[in-house]
Amino acid sequence: MYLPDSLKRRLSALAERTHRSEAELIRSAVEHLVEGDASPPPAELAVPGRLVGVGVGPGSADLLTVRALRALRRADVVLAPSTDLSAVGRAEAIVRDAAPDVVVERMAFAMTPDPEARQAALDAAAARTVELLEAGDEVAFITLGDPNLYSTFSSVADGARERRPNTTVLTVPGVMAFQDLATRAGVVLADDQQTFVVLPANEAEVSEPGGRVAELLADPGCTLVLYKGGRRIEAIAERLEEMGRLEGATFGELLGMPGERVGPVSSVADRPASYLSAVIVPAKR
Repeated sequence: MYLPDSLKRRLSALAERTHRSEAELIRSAVEHLVEGDASPPPAELAVPGRLVGVGVGPGSADLLTVRALRALRRADVVLAPSTDLSAVGRAEAIVRDAAPDVVVERMAFAMTPDPEARQAALDAAAARTVELLEAGDEVAFITLGDPNLYSTFSSVADGARERRPNTTVLTVPGVMAFQDLATRAGVVLADDQQTFVVLPANEAEVSEPGGRVAELLADPGCTLVLYKGGRRIEAIAERLEEMGRLEGATFGELLGMPGERVGPVSSVADRPASYLSAVIVPAKR
């Protein structure tokens, strides 16, 4: 009986997970078909040609969900974004810690202001993804946080759909950094009488007196979360102080990773911070 290589790999992985022989699994599948059972295949089986975005959380391996682990172990190929193919990326580091049995393939992404370089990297990633999908693999793409918020996965998925319109795309939600930071700092993000807004820390919006950030800070019932603001933390602190919102504002950087830092915004504004950071400005209670 001929089985394509991708199916052989999935069969072998399922046999290992379920502690059953490959022959037993094949016999069970044949019986399932002969008996006319039209129910869908078990959830633990990979689906050829399916793309799954998997959120792996902000940094701590114990925040990787059970659903994410199942998706990673079910996939034929797990892709991990990296700015340097010779180095372990942050998403890959989380998976290594939580599931060392999962092997990843690194994909190069360009973290540069040059739009052409960024697009070229995305095109290459989408092309490789489609190549794997066409070969009959279920492909998992890991991403920090959640695949549906500020993630490169959405761009890769769009590129795959453009090249292969029949691609099925699923996502597995992940814990976001602001959730982890709120827990560490003992901050209530919002109650049912307050509003909650997440924004990237755009330099113009942070600096403009009449910008979106200033507008939100003017509302004492609004909790504001600023992402990707490490390089602008001094300007953020200045804006918060001007608006009377510096007290209680919390900063978190590299959560669950080497170099992690958590503390009041006022205590870190005078030193450099990394891209992977978040600021929570809680609503006044």
